Amino acid sequence: MRVCIVYDCLYPYTIGGAERWYRNLAERLAATGAEVTYLTLRQWERDIRPDVPGVRVIAVGPRLALYTHGGRRRLLPPIVFGLGVLVHLLRNGRRYDIVHTASFPYFSLLAVDAARRPGRFRTIVDWHEVWTREYWREYLGPLGRIGWFIQRACLRVPQRAFCFSRLHERRLRELGLGGELIRLEGQFEGRSDPEPPQAALPVAVFAGRFIPEKRVPALVPALARAREEIPDLRGEIYGDGPERGEVVRAITELGLGGYVSAPGFVAAEVLEEALASALCFLLPSRREGYGRVVVEAAARGVPTVVVEGPDNAAIELVEEGVNGAIASSAAPAELAAAILRIHRGGPGLRDSTAAWFRRNADRLSLERSLEKVLEAYAGT
Repeated sequence: MRVCIVYDCLYPYTIGGAERWYRNLAERLAATGAEVTYLTLRQWERDIRPDVPGVRVIAVGPRLALYTHGGRRRLLPPIVFGLGVLVHLLRNGRRYDIVHTASFPYFSLLAVDAARRPGRFRTIVDWHEVWTREYWREYLGPLGRIGWFIQRACLRVPQRAFCFSRLHERRLRELGLGGELIRLEGQFEGRSDPEPPQAALPVAVFAGRFIPEKRVPALVPALARAREEIPDLRGEIYGDGPERGEVVRAITELGLGGYVSAPGFVAAEVLEEALASALCFLLPSRREGYGRVVVEAAARGVPTVVVEGPDNAAIELVEEGVNGAIASSAAPAELAAAILRIHRGGPGLRDSTAAWFRRNADRLSLERSLEKVLEAYAGT
């Protein structure tokens, strides 16, 4: 089987849930003996050769900044990537049996469709998210109308589709996706039978990009509020991005310098140690396509705080009082109240979180999702 994976980012040169999904997919396919090509934009220095075992990595476009200073996706890179994908597939399309692409950043999916001819490849599409008309308008202003229509055009492409949450499965069906749709529930890479949870330290942890959708600055006043009832509570806010300056300023203004830290990105083992002993993981995002970190935290017996919202699929992975707490908003009082509910749950809530993971481990495993992908390949 000859498979071409199409995504404009490659883990670990950029870090995110989709990047890890496609890296894992590529390596898993190669391990089965498939001939795998990965089309992407170059995110590495020219003298570096990306090493993905068994996978041929091809940069079909130059190195470009993907995000604006405000944390929004720039418009030029998706267009450049789409053109690069189109040229590659027009020249090499007959070399592939299957082209597996992310729906986003859209131009690449339209390019895949434009290059498809009888006797060439079959198209598989991952819909990590489906944005509403209102969200497009909020994200891009007047240009949001164009984004909405491009997304609708991608829905009409003949395809076999995957999604990763009930939220986006429902939206795809409501918008009339033109093809078969399969929901994949698992992206967890670790053991299904982890060690018993460690005792909790009074530390709330966040890790991720400091972009508007993540609402990281909201954590600082929430931690200050929670400390009124948990005086020894500390916060560790890992990551970087355009809103890091706002986070650091809030820490200083609220006098939390000795209690809340924002050290930037850290080594994986440092983050692992911090998460394993954390009181809770904080995920104040307004928009999540899946919520992989909820499962990763639960595997360690660590409950997660999420925030209710129409675009947040992560709430599908949290049961109030079982493996975390759901805040009604990202207001400091609501986030603090969720942290306090977890604190009051004590060791029993950690045991409950670990039990939740064990019950759902098979369903939420990466291996189960990859099995479904391979089944879909065979049936296309």
